[in-house]
Amino acid sequence: MKIAVVKYNAGNIRSVDYALKRLGAEAVITADKEILQTADKVIFPGVGAADTTMEHLRESGLDRLIKDLRQPVLGICLGMQLMCRHSEEGDVDCFNIFDVDVKRFIPQRHTEKVPHMGWNTIGNLSSELFDGFTKEEFVYFVHSYYVPLCESTTAETDYIHPFSAALHKGNFYATQFHPEKSGQTGEKILKNFLDL
Repeated sequence: MKIAVVKYNAGNIRSVDYALKRLGAEAVITADKEILQTADKVIFPGVGAADTTMEHLRESGLDRLIKDLRQPVLGICLGMQLMCRHSEEGDVDCFNIFDVDVKRFIPQRHTEKVPHMGWNTIGNLSSELFDGFTKEEFVYFVHSYYVPLCESTTAETDYIHPFSAALHKGNFYATQFHPEKSGQTGEKILKNFLDL
């Protein structure tokens, strides 16, 4: 199986690569369009700002390429947010794969810190990514922006208010949390993605 991890100006790519290696899977980290188009699975991770990242992706043509992929694609964190319609982070239009806008967390009480950072549970699971899960599981989050609940939501988390912890539409899967930093739960989710 050929696994490609999209290489662009975003952090966190190496930790995804290490998580795949722990599963015995070798990935190619690349921006090569032909490799991305012919891979069996594509992972689109991200840590960074939506506006500057979208600018880079547009300049390189990777925005159109990713949107046109037909194999299973997994967006992680910023990767998930960029698959949405629009982001309040830098007021930027994104891929519009998921018909929902990315919003900024607004704390309601002094105890609510932004970014949402650390371990939280995911529930209401409804995707092949979560095959084998029978209860709420803890996963690791780091984000200041969130995707509201929508028709593509396949997992929910509650922080300040309920939001989408995962999305799915067609061949596109996405998680707001970091499976590569979420221990055995995250490894199981990555394995489920590789087994699609």
